[in-house]
Amino acid sequence: MPSSPRSPAPPRPPGLPARIARLVRHRWAEGGLHRALPPDLLERLARRVAASEARHTGQIRICAEGGLPTSYLWRGATARERAVTLFGKLRVWDTEHNNGVLIYLLLAEHAIEIVADRALARTVPPDTWRAMVESMGGAFREGRYEDGLTQALSEVSALLAGHFPAGPGARAADGLPDAPVLAGNALSNDR
Repeated sequence: MPSSPRSPAPPRPPGLPARIARLVRHRWAEGGLHRALPPDLLERLARRVAASEARHTGQIRICAEGGLPTSYLWRGATARERAVTLFGKLRVWDTEHNNGVLIYLLLAEHAIEIVADRALARTVPPDTWRAMVESMGGAFREGRYEDGLTQALSEVSALLAGHFPAGPGARAADGLPDAPVLAGNALSNDR
């Protein structure tokens, strides 16, 4: 009788010292969020999102947070899990053409996640998203948040304009706010 391959064991949650160290790192990073993304930068990003959305029918949201909520840290959740949760909470999925995109930045882990809705995910291969995140990573690691977010907006806008252009028969996106979200503030009841 042939043997069946074993499923890999689920990853063990980190030990208590590792969890506490991660918690401290994330709480510490929260203090740097407003320095990394000051109000004038948030305003410029909002204007860039609005200009982008005039070119296509998609919706783009930018969300940044200094650290993950304590419940995420305690259970060893990833930045990707948080980005997917925020994709839903910020209603990025709730677009007419299912072509919303969330650009998520987690300062504590220098993590970048891009979450695309169904229609866009079907048309853009995962390797394209991975390459985009990798190219932005250098700017974020160097603390050049505006450069990295502007690059992300530009690349996401080009994809949306190429696959979902605004035109005579298409309505431009206008359903979600253009201003970036600093998740620690806007979603503080989520801890």
